Amino acid sequence: MVTDFKKRMEKIWKFSKSLLNARDEYINTATGDLGFCKYDCSRELDHNINQLRLFSRIENIISDRKPIGNVAIMLPYDGSAWLSVAILSAWIGGNRVRIKFSSKGSEISHLTERLYKPIFGDEIQFSYESGKKFLSDSLQDDFTDAVIVFGSDKNILPVKEKVMESGKKLVFEGPGNDPFVVFNDAPLDDCMYDLVQSKYGYSGQTCTAPERILVQHGIYRAFIHEFIERTEEIANQKDPGKLRVVPIASSIALENIKNVISDARNKGGKIVFGGKIEESIVSPTIIIDAQKDMIGMQDEIFGPVSMIMPFEDTNDAYNIAADNKYGLRASIWGGKQAWDLSERLKGKNYAYEVEDFIFGKFGTTSYNKPRKESWRGALVTRPIGGYGYSGWIWETVNDKFIMKQGPKLLSIETTIA
Repeated sequence: MVTDFKKRMEKIWKFSKSLLNARDEYINTATGDLGFCKYDCSRELDHNINQLRLFSRIENIISDRKPIGNVAIMLPYDGSAWLSVAILSAWIGGNRVRIKFSSKGSEISHLTERLYKPIFGDEIQFSYESGKKFLSDSLQDDFTDAVIVFGSDKNILPVKEKVMESGKKLVFEGPGNDPFVVFNDAPLDDCMYDLVQSKYGYSGQTCTAPERILVQHGIYRAFIHEFIERTEEIANQKDPGKLRVVPIASSIALENIKNVISDARNKGGKIVFGGKIEESIVSPTIIIDAQKDMIGMQDEIFGPVSMIMPFEDTNDAYNIAADNKYGLRASIWGGKQAWDLSERLKGKNYAYEVEDFIFGKFGTTSYNKPRKESWRGALVTRPIGGYGYSGWIWETVNDKFIMKQGPKLLSIETTIA
């Protein structure tokens, strides 16, 4: 197995320096490969170089744990530099890791492999087969001990029987349809800034981008007016260094966005900004007077479309926010009522065994904090993940197949006490 923790940290330090030296090449590759903008890719790279340094803080967490063995990881296409944080979270405990980048990120995969090889050698290996074959082989082969998948619940729910038969551990990190709840007494400048930053990064192609914007009646119209003005600035930005509107990378996601907009129109939603789709470019779109039964209020949108719905009080906000199959992250802004809501929506601090999927709880709840603050240390020192179909763990313990839900650290889930 891989050498001790301090030597592993030395390798992470070397990689962070290597990534920094290759900064321009990495950003250019990400923008060319995935179509994302330089603004978002550069912010992601700089942020995740700092994330890598946080691994030094988890020695006491995993020092008494043993590696699970060989770990296979299927990665998503929504990002570039942060993927290394996920990979090294599984490697840091002493495991050997085999990874599959999304086919949409093949050039990022090759570049990452080139940076990894002199540092990690064969401790981290890259696969270029199809995702379907990678997952199937990982569940059937004799040497993979755990599988980590970032992706769609629709693709992972059907493989439950295969996971049970394999006896292997599967950790799934999935979608969100995240609520962003604003009470009358919210600090509007702060919450509006956070909404715009977190919503339009990668044109909404992140699992933690706010999608269901719930606004209390007292400030509903004023909030919409301000959000339209901020969104207009994003949509009309011409400076290449600040551009945020980029193509939707997945044809499946693009069709879903079209359905979201069409469904909202048919059910009485009002498009007060955007709504245009030209080839794979979706203009930032604001839909107001949303209803709970709209597709965009139930399924992950994964694009620059915001569904805005008014609410009366804490109970009303809770009933709307909790009525969803996903439970990844909830952001709540305001005074005491907002705090009460955040406590009601909050799940447990770490994943635990459940009999069935838990709905109406969230793996991360943020109270009057921007995402960059509430998500600091994510995957490294801060457990992430969700409830419902946003994520789970399947494993066999003492001949019993169990499921766990809630936030988790991959460094813990790929090591044994």
